[in-house]
Amino acid sequence: MASQHLQRSTVPATKKTTPSKSKKTDQSADTVRVIKKYPNRRLYDTASSSYVTLSQVRELVMSGEAFVARDAKTNEDLTRSILLQIILEEESGGVPMFSEAVLSNLIRFYGHAMQGLVGGYLEKNMQMFTDLQQQMKGQSQALPPEVWQHMLGNTQPASMKDLMTNYTEQTQTALKTMQEQMQKQGEQMWSAMGLKR
Repeated sequence: MASQHLQRSTVPATKKTTPSKSKKTDQSADTVRVIKKYPNRRLYDTASSSYVTLSQVRELVMSGEAFVARDAKTNEDLTRSILLQIILEEESGGVPMFSEAVLSNLIRFYGHAMQGLVGGYLEKNMQMFTDLQQQMKGQSQALPPEVWQHMLGNTQPASMKDLMTNYTEQTQTALKTMQEQMQKQGEQMWSAMGLKR
């Protein structure tokens, strides 16, 4: 039975896999940590051979460690569900990131023709923001904390302004592209119905 729990997946976290009976302990670059969810709602980390809490899974996310969550019986991929649970906990306690208006608008896009566009737009913007954060982190390591505190206290450094300007321009470009795609889809829909605008 112990060999069932010591499983690793060597494919990206988004693909479904069949469990292997391997007892590898070294973690290669393309090995993804497997978290099993049991019917009693407990989470089992196959890498550490121990039960973990949702907070500990959150720590994996925060550290950037790749993992996949799977149903222990069916092997169904539950990664999105676990990530959504973490977001719910974060939003419920502490300072929420999403306002009620943002959450309401997100819900309204489900089942809407724009759902795919909105999802792609949010994903691209989150990636741009993450890239910006990494650039700032790299710059911050080169300077002592006192210098950053002084620079951020009164004015923004020129490089930070450039990064924010670049981010804003990319966001505007993405919005323009999204509008153009919507317009094309609308025109195609009207043509398909035999109507012209």
